[in-house]
Amino acid sequence: MTEPATPAPTGLLVLAGTPIGQDGDASPRLAAELASADVIATEDTRRLKRLLGALSVTPGGRIVSYFEANESARTPELLRELVAGARVVVVTDAGMPSVSDPGYRLVAAAVGAGVRVTAVPGPSAVLTALAVSGLPVDRFCFEGFLPRKGGGRSSRLAELAAEPRTMVFFEAPHRLAASLADMATAFGAERPAAVCRELTKTYEEIKRGGLGDLAAWAGEGEVRGEITVVVGGAVPGAGKDLSAAELAELVFAREEAGGLRRKEAIAEVAAEVGLPKREVFDAVVAAKENSFE
Repeated sequence: MTEPATPAPTGLLVLAGTPIGQDGDASPRLAAELASADVIATEDTRRLKRLLGALSVTPGGRIVSYFEANESARTPELLRELVAGARVVVVTDAGMPSVSDPGYRLVAAAVGAGVRVTAVPGPSAVLTALAVSGLPVDRFCFEGFLPRKGGGRSSRLAELAAEPRTMVFFEAPHRLAASLADMATAFGAERPAAVCRELTKTYEEIKRGGLGDLAAWAGEGEVRGEITVVVGGAVPGAGKDLSAAELAELVFAREEAGGLRRKEAIAEVAAEVGLPKREVFDAVVAAKENSFE
């Protein structure tokens, strides 16, 4: 006798994008989802209540906290609600859930359990910064937050030195100057970039320039607010305009910042500037010989 098929879960997981700055950017659908949800899982209950007040929304369901520290423990609880048929809406402090914010674990668990997942599209710091940066937008990659410690950050940036696409990063204000300085070392001080601060808010600021100049600007004083950094990709063949001494200096800087062996540093610089490894190697040898003269 064939056993009856297990019915698919009837719950729905909704990832709802929230404004990154101005409450007026919230969509009517966001308000409707917050009002009708059985459960609202939010990164910060205080911020959610402020947003609900701004939208004149009275939630019909319960509100639970869902942030980095309790995400692993709370995901099974929310999954049980979904499997039982609940409509669960996930929101974060700003932007789209699961993009450098809580949400991914629950999405993966819901998909694995056969629960339907949908989204309320909303503002995105990644796309907003990219659009206003003035840098190429036809191809880009999102790198999120860099490692907090200098060694890990330099190693990660060294891996991205030859990336041809425009890159988008999130960064904390107190680490901005150090990160920009490490980017200037890894990518070159003249690599174009934009620091986007407090996007869509009253004190929005977009600072454009070479990484070296931006690092100096960030080091002059305290930079506050939510920060997104957009960096232009590597230009193939850019090394043709570099002298042998400049090529060698790039290799030495990569060795010091990334803790690489010389062979690895030469390979990375060659890939970044679009030159044969032999040409970069010869530049390093020449620089060493000149230092002993």
